[in-house]
Amino acid sequence: MDLGLEGKAALVLAASKGLGRAIATELAAEGTRVMISSRDEETLAQTAAEIHEQTGAEVRHHPADLTKAEDIQALVRDTVESFGGIDILVTNTGGPPAGTFDDFGDEDWGTAFDLILLSLIRAVREVLPHMRARGGGRIVCVASSSIKQPIEGLILSNTFRAGLAGLTKTLSAELAPEGILINTIGPGRILTERSAGFDAVRAEKLAVPVEEVRAEAEAKIPLGRYGDPEEFAKVAVFLASPANSYTTGQAILVDGGMVRAL
Repeated sequence: MDLGLEGKAALVLAASKGLGRAIATELAAEGTRVMISSRDEETLAQTAAEIHEQTGAEVRHHPADLTKAEDIQALVRDTVESFGGIDILVTNTGGPPAGTFDDFGDEDWGTAFDLILLSLIRAVREVLPHMRARGGGRIVCVASSSIKQPIEGLILSNTFRAGLAGLTKTLSAELAPEGILINTIGPGRILTERSAGFDAVRAEKLAVPVEEVRAEAEAKIPLGRYGDPEEFAKVAVFLASPANSYTTGQAILVDGGMVRAL
């Protein structure tokens, strides 16, 4: 299938590693010009160089703190100046810390809101004029499987990921007449540093080997294994492409069948 991504311009947030990097790599492999961003400029520059070497695509980088409005504005401005516009926005952030209700105060809740939800609001606000100028666009919002089923011990993430899904569903109706499609995609157990960290924390808490924790998790996944970042990225890239012409406002999980919710 030709995804129609050759020459398109994409901005991928939190893309120096993990799922963001995987999505940026898959976009670049399809001929997309890609701007990647994260806070760590050194790692970001290395990632951009490696993706370019791997795919031959034009890959640029711009460091940004997604909790700062001025950083998002500068990032979008640099993307437009570099590529002449923006066709695709992939929003992605690191997750807030694990914990239960009693573990967090107002500052923790405010920080999680800024990171997960307000960063999305600001990024979409900044790219919309440029997508409108091109007559359409695609927005893909990376969330979590918690948009369908809350994850124990992740109250901050559960709360604001659900808000993200509500926002994108509402936006999908508002933006559809302008040819801008927006979808949310939630990873299940994907082999990233973050999932490995969760397994390590649980193993320490239970005083068991991390392999036992992982085996327990895999037993709950119908496909019997964790997913690869590339498997997740391929779904995200389809949603971000012109080949996706009739899917908007959806919350889609890439989880090997783990979540049982309808």
